Amino acid sequence: MEKLYEIYSIRVFEDRDPYRVLIRTILSQRTKDANTDKATTNLFSKYKDINEVVDAPIEDIEKLVKSAGFFRVKSSRIKEVSQILLDQFGGVVPKNIDELLELPGVGRKTANCVLVFAFQEPAIPVDTHVHRISNRWGIVDTKDPDKTEEELKKIVPKKLWIDLNDLMVQFGQTICKPTHPLCDKCPITDLCKYYHENVENNS
Repeated sequence: MEKLYEIYSIRVFEDRDPYRVLIRTILSQRTKDANTDKATTNLFSKYKDINEVVDAPIEDIEKLVKSAGFFRVKSSRIKEVSQILLDQFGGVVPKNIDELLELPGVGRKTANCVLVFAFQEPAIPVDTHVHRISNRWGIVDTKDPDKTEEELKKIVPKKLWIDLNDLMVQFGQTICKPTHPLCDKCPITDLCKYYHENVENNS
């Protein structure tokens, strides 16, 4: 894992406000980063904080986040989560994974994203990139993201957890793509199970 750190510089998450990180992650579900960025920018350009979002008409939120896909479901979820945060947490996003997981629509990936990107707390958000690459490398053999998270926590040093998701997302977007991975450009083929089984032996 350390080898990748020599190649990729870790991006700084631009907005570490816990509420915005939470909402952005909700919007990111089942869509591309560009769509998430557009929807998040639209939403917070008009509504600056949790109070304004709670008071906003649902129809307006739907229009603003439409680019994220499933916009009706996500808009409803945003309103619901925001109201719960105001009612039960004084408008403050909890820093505890168990409390985060109690929020409707918040799974482990979303909760871990909040911990990492908002609070800089050690956690491993497992999205499609992390799950796919970990299995391709052969460092895990898992069928679902939750199990991948569990296994990665056993083998990845805790000091690397905070940067792991961002690192692997960049790697997955540029080299280890979902289809047609660019193995000829990969700097760690010597460590990759997929390369040895599917590329090296067929070349």
